[in-house]
Amino acid sequence: MITNPPNQRSLRGHMPQRTSPRAATSAEHHANLARHLQPRDLWLARMLHEHKVLTSHQIAALAWPSVRAANLRLLQLYRWRMVDRWQPFVTSGSAPMHYVLDTAGAVAVAREAGLDPADLDYRRDREMGRAYSLRLAHTTGVNSVFAALVNRARHHHDLTVAAWWSETRCNRLFGDVVRPDGYGRVTSRGHDAEWFLEFDFGTETLTTLANKLARYEKLATTTGIATPVLVWLPSTRRETGARAALLRALQALDQPHLVPVATTATDVVAPDRALDPSATRWQALTPATSARLDLIDLTLGWPTSSPATTPTSSTPPAPPGPLAAPPPMPPPQPNYPLSRSGTR
Repeated sequence: MITNPPNQRSLRGHMPQRTSPRAATSAEHHANLARHLQPRDLWLARMLHEHKVLTSHQIAALAWPSVRAANLRLLQLYRWRMVDRWQPFVTSGSAPMHYVLDTAGAVAVAREAGLDPADLDYRRDREMGRAYSLRLAHTTGVNSVFAALVNRARHHHDLTVAAWWSETRCNRLFGDVVRPDGYGRVTSRGHDAEWFLEFDFGTETLTTLANKLARYEKLATTTGIATPVLVWLPSTRRETGARAALLRALQALDQPHLVPVATTATDVVAPDRALDPSATRWQALTPATSARLDLIDLTLGWPTSSPATTPTSSTPPAPPGPLAAPPPMPPPQPNYPLSRSGTR
């Protein structure tokens, strides 16, 4: 028999106080946010709108000095309803927190781009519904590859990430022909390298993967631009089978030289660089070779390699969004010093 039942208040877990949904869209709330939001906060909101889901580790790799510093700021952005979050279930250990754009963040992205929030095509229930999406692991996998590339560029000044387009943006631009998982462009050692990414998660047959090359050939023929296709495989065993299927599909094309292809696998490099696309890990499909190269050396042998162009610093990049021209990825903001409250 329970003689001393606990107080109901003591059964409540700790929940950070958040702005109400009604207040998150009010002019007063956004006027108040204007004096609290740092440029890096608005940049993160644009990144979440572009790439849909980013984990706390990816966000830290993109623009923060450490995961702890990122988590401190993300907690404040969560309270202001700039971002929303959830933690997926895993069978062992704990998954990192996953972040999506929240109501106040969507309004900020729209206003900064000169748009009405209704024109942003944002729905909070759809963003939070990504927690149950069967493509969540694929989306975070693609974003992990590019986040590792940006993190590498932050610490090595000879590498610059000029563009990172999401699957959504690629589909909006090329979806009538081909649907890549992402597009990237880097500058290093006086040369540019650009590519489409096909991130294979082992959920489709190798025949389906190889048949995509015909669509890339059609895109190159239509646009007059031969863009390399980099295929990321989960293991070297699957990479071996994929290379054979891709080679057969490439040889069946009318103009195979328009579709330069290279492959890699997650386990071909050391674990600390397993998701870093700038590592020496890429193996060209043709000409046949066993040598693995980095991104720049790989593309130097292809007809698409070109001298680097110096971007003009006077024109700031436009925020990702429903704009006519897709802008390059904005550079990560510099690390801010610690404030008196201990946040960055």
